[in-house]
Amino acid sequence: MSFALDIRVYWEDTDAGGIVFYANYLKFMERARTEWLRSLGISQSRLREETGGIFVVSETQLKYHRPARLDDQLRVTAELRQIGSASLIIDQRVLSASDQGENAPEVLLCEGTIRIGWVDAIRLRPSRIPPQVSGTLERHAGSMSQPLKP
Repeated sequence: MSFALDIRVYWEDTDAGGIVFYANYLKFMERARTEWLRSLGISQSRLREETGGIFVVSETQLKYHRPARLDDQLRVTAELRQIGSASLIIDQRVLSASDQGENAPEVLLCEGTIRIGWVDAIRLRPSRIPPQVSGTLERHAGSMSQPLKP
């Protein structure tokens, strides 16, 4: 199961024809990754303060299937595929979330693979992912659903 974030399409997300501008899918995916980490108790701003490191996108691969349009309700997923010592590979999808009820099928609009690396925030050189982050991710690797509250 993957983490999911619902997003509404606004005017600012579209081109003159009311279709989502292609680069905005990357922004939607970034929001989902950030909220996934936050749901696991990983605050990126706090990590920077405590460790001096940050996550950066180092590689993307996207495939567009269908367009999203103004006012569409989207579901953006994030699923951890691989944890390395200094990077993560995350599979992501943008789906059209139907307004026709919970059982209506979602339509795949865009899918991609994103590699994010951990770097020293000042030198921007690769570093090991802090143990508190890698440990949390490994505990939730099989299930990207919301973590249980203690």
